[in-house]
Order: sequence, then C-alpha cells, then structure tokens
Amino acid sequence: MHDIVLAHNETKGRAFLNQLSGKTPLFACVIGVTETAKIPGISAAGKYPELTDYTPPADVELLLLGKCRCIAGVPVTPEGIPTPALITMSALRLANIPALVVSGGLKINPHVPFLDLGGESGRDVRTGKAVDNAGEVMWRAKIAAENLSKTVDYLVIGESIPGGTTTALGALLAMGIDAKGKVSSSMPGNPHGLKIRTVEDGLKASNVGFGVLANDPLKAISCVGDPMMPAFAGLILGAADKVPVVMAGGTQMGAVLSVVKAINPNVLDNVAIGTTRWIMIDKTADLKGIITQIADVPILAADLDFSQSRFEGLRAYEAGMVKEGVGAGGAAIAAMAKSEGSITKDTLLVEIESNYERLVRSK
Repeated sequence: MHDIVLAHNETKGRAFLNQLSGKTPLFACVIGVTETAKIPGISAAGKYPELTDYTPPADVELLLLGKCRCIAGVPVTPEGIPTPALITMSALRLANIPALVVSGGLKINPHVPFLDLGGESGRDVRTGKAVDNAGEVMWRAKIAAENLSKTVDYLVIGESIPGGTTTALGALLAMGIDAKGKVSSSMPGNPHGLKIRTVEDGLKASNVGFGVLANDPLKAISCVGDPMMPAFAGLILGAADKVPVVMAGGTQMGAVLSVVKAINPNVLDNVAIGTTRWIMIDKTADLKGIITQIADVPILAADLDFSQSRFEGLRAYEAGMVKEGVGAGGAAIAAMAKSEGSITKDTLLVEIESNYERLVRSK
C-alpha cells in the first residue's frame, strides 16, 4: 500500500497497517458543535459563522445519503472549497465500508439515523464552561464501543466539529501539552494568535493554568474543550482493548489522545492516527510535535494528491485549504487497506471528482 505514508513510528505503523489489511472496519463519525466556531475568523467550516451549526449534520448526511438534506448543496468554505466529507464518502463507498453517526452535542440534528449520547452543544470556550456532562457522554460512548467492537474487525473514528482546533488547543494546554502555534486550521493563514487569545481567555475564566488538569481530562473538556472530545475518547476507551482503532483526523486528535492517555494509557498500544498528507506537510501546524509529547502512537497519512485534479475546488487542497476533517485521511487509509492496495490514491481521485461533479458543479 504505497499510497499510505508512515509519517511517524514506521515500525509500529507498518505492523498496525498489516493488522488492517483485507479487514472490514466500521467508520464512526463523531459530530458536535460549539459556539466557539462563531467567533469571527476562527473557522472556515461555513460561509457565515452562524451556519456552522449545520456543517456537521450536513457532513454526515453526505456520508450516508450521498447528498445533504439539512442544507442545499454541500458544506463549503467561504472560498467555495468543498467539505472533506466528499473524500470520506468517496472512500467509504468505493470500499463498501459501513458508517455510523455519533452525536456528542448538536443544535441541528441530521436527517439520518445517529447514535445520541445525550450531550449538549458546546459553549464559547472563552466562558471557561465549555461542555456539560462530559463524563456521562464519555461513559455512554464507551458502552456503545464495547458492543460495536464485538461486531467489526476494527474501528475508524472521525469527527466534524467547526472550531475544533481552537478547543483542541484549550484542552491540550490545560493538560500540559505545548500546542501553541501547533494546531492546524482549515485556512491557509492559520489564525494562531486569535486561537491562543481565545483559549487563554477560557483558561483564565476557569482559573486553569498550563498543565493543571493533566490528570483531570474531564475537567479540561468541561472548561475549555468541546462536545466531540468525550464522545470520541469514550469510543476509543470502549473499543481499543479489543480491536485496533484508527483515530482519523489532524491535530485535534492530540486532545483526544491526551484524554484517553489520562484515563487508560494501556489501550494506546492498539491505536494509530490516520490523517492526510496535507496535515503532515502543513508548515503552520505540527501534528507530530503534539503527538510525540503524549504517546508513542504511529501516524499514518493517506498520500492524497489533488494537484492534477480537473477542478479548482479540489486543487485548492494543495494550496493549504481544508486539509483534513470528517475522518478523510483515516477513511482513505481504511479503503486502501481493506482493498489490499487495489484502491489507490488515483482510483480515489476519480471517485472524488465524479462525486464533486455531481454535487458541487451541478449547482
């Protein structure tokens, strides 16, 4: 599978990939929303900040239905670049991988079946009271995953939460991980200054200094996290002692990994991060620099390349737009692994372009 880059800890990464070869995973997409996404300039996950409440439900509708129902068209950035759910949907369909939607806390429900963990949407991180009942949500997710893991070879978990790299920064700092200037962004001009100021306001409001909550991950989420985190962490905690788990995402995976490590570090032997090449080459972020502070887990990257795409909206990914989300990298890796390499980055691009043409160009 030469289209998967072993981006960190090659030996462990290769062994992990061998475990997945020819196997069928379940793709779980954890969705949530936070008022943090509505801070002007924080997120590119929607043309107008107030529409970010619709982005995660629209993303998962696309995964399950092949089109969105809660909005017209598909979620796009202000520049018209399509959601990475387009990549995820294409990978899952090509490889015939089943998908499950898991809600950590929403304002708008998707028009598809989903697993509701009883969480609420997140508040603005600057309040220092970002998430309610994180413990209950995590516990429910863990029970769900304990049962799901009995039915599948492995789990691939992705997420969609606008503003999520900012809340990830908050949780990471609260847990003592040096992440300033290291979280990624869906925009080429990563607004690090704005993210740091936003998070520092939240830490101040909750009276939490750097690293004070290293051993209290639920409090870190409650103060300065988001509703995706306890749901995602609970799924790993429930599944990873039985089956391999691919954490499909970018720098937000650092926050989830920190939470899992603080609760049960033993399960991390069965975990890898699956992302995209665009995250690994992003000069404005440092996924490896975050992860290596937390745990020695392998990082795998789907070597997707849109530079030769027929469509400007897809070529924009090569210019640093979007990069990752909705489990795009992990879904691509799972498709390649399940097909034992017969699905390549080239066959994926053909499928992505055909879906792009159907969904975006026809509007």
